[in-house]
Amino acid sequence: MNTDKVEGNWNEKKGKLKKSFAVLTDDDVMYQEGKMDEMLGKLQIKLGKTKEELKKFIDSL
Repeated sequence: MNTDKVEGNWNEKKGKLKKSFAVLTDDDVMYQEGKMDEMLGKLQIKLGKTKEELKKFIDSL
């Protein structure tokens, strides 16, 4: 997953993630520079998906 690409259109991806997974809140998908792994860890716990599955899903948005 290219973090530069994620940063550029994160608001759009964030909306799609929340739409795909209704249990997600704004806090769950809050992206902060340099903290992508932390955010992915939170999503892993909440969604029960692997980090690779999440990266692949986010890249596909």
